[in-house]
Amino acid sequence: MTLPRKAAIAAYKERKSVAGIFAIRCQSPPQAWVGQTPDLEKIQNRIWFTLRQGSHPCRSLQAAWTTHGTDSFSFEECERLEEKESAYVRDALLKERVVYWRKQLNAEAV
Repeated sequence: MTLPRKAAIAAYKERKSVAGIFAIRCQSPPQAWVGQTPDLEKIQNRIWFTLRQGSHPCRSLQAAWTTHGTDSFSFEECERLEEKESAYVRDALLKERVVYWRKQLNAEAV
């Protein structure tokens, strides 16, 4: 049984978004890009869409995607942040953690 349209919209608006750090990897040649987002649930679709359209702002990522194709890429969550943090604390923590993960994975910024 499906929810009525208004109830489904209300449930979507009330859902909690989870902030965090993510990585995009290309298998050949091995490359990685790391980014931060306030909503881990939506970011992969957004990035894949812009890459398919040829309009992603990260030129190295777009070039690799165009050269190697969709099947060479994977998306992974590196870290999720606690929901308890205020927006200010969350943003500062995201900035700190994205630097850490870029160093760990020898990755570029998304």
